[in-house]
Amino acid sequence: MSRRFALSPGQVPERDGRVLLAFEGRSVALFNVADALYAIDDSCPHQGASLCGGRLEGRVIQCCAHGLRFDLASGYLLNSKALKVASYPVEQQGGQVYIVLDSEEAGQ
Repeated sequence: MSRRFALSPGQVPERDGRVLLAFEGRSVALFNVADALYAIDDSCPHQGASLCGGRLEGRVIQCCAHGLRFDLASGYLLNSKALKVASYPVEQQGGQVYIVLDSEEAGQ
């Protein structure tokens, strides 16, 4: 079962920006890369470091703690399927932005 969470305009990052959001006890990082929105868990699957503040290059986020790099679209470690951060669909309808959280493991 999935749930859609509507975002207020202030929760949607500007172009090339990012915001940290909380939904149902989860920290979710929302990125705006060239006007495309990507949502992922804010916790690196390696050791739990925050990803929201990492170095962003295009749609690749680099973990501040150990330098692991993840594709925001798929959630996978760059050039590997060995490690994955949960990713969530972002929907836009009639000017409203929604993040869709799955009750199961997201993005799988």
